[in-house]
Amino acid sequence: MATTDKASPRERLLDAATELFYRDGVSIGVEALCKSAGVSKRSMYQLFDSKDEVLAASLERRASGYAARIAAGVDDAGTPRERILYIFEQVEKVSVEPGFMGCPFLAALVELKDPEHPASVVARAAKERMQDAFRVQGELGGAREPELLARQLMLVFDGANARAGAKLETLDGLTLETVTTLLDAGGVA
Repeated sequence: MATTDKASPRERLLDAATELFYRDGVSIGVEALCKSAGVSKRSMYQLFDSKDEVLAASLERRASGYAARIAAGVDDAGTPRERILYIFEQVEKVSVEPGFMGCPFLAALVELKDPEHPASVVARAAKERMQDAFRVQGELGGAREPELLARQLMLVFDGANARAGAKLETLDGLTLETVTTLLDAGGVA
């Protein structure tokens, strides 16, 4: 991993954590993390109480960028239905990029299995914000049951990310077709 000389040790740790945890999983060791960041273990423990806190901070930092990447341009998409479909178009686009391994927040939740882990709390909050955004768009689009629709859309979003990230599926319009069916069934104009 390339780091800049101007980045603080904290920034280098968070950059390394973002890359390593996404690529290799949350079981990456402190030594590998510090080596990649070019930071001593002593420095890491001066900045963070534990590797768990580094993971949580890296996910928190990543949340806004991840949401912005997936939703970039969504406000220009027009109707609530078009905004929802736009999100899934973006998922399909990023799913074919080299290094795509699915949703980093879902991956952390699945790997950690502990709902009280600091990183699980951050990841769950990111997923809840996305579900809430789907619910709001469903309400704006006239969905009969916006909460149910939001939950269904999250299942498609997470399932698409998991299957494409594991290289079990190419999305090629599959998510768009599935979401279109859900939106039609839910009454979203």
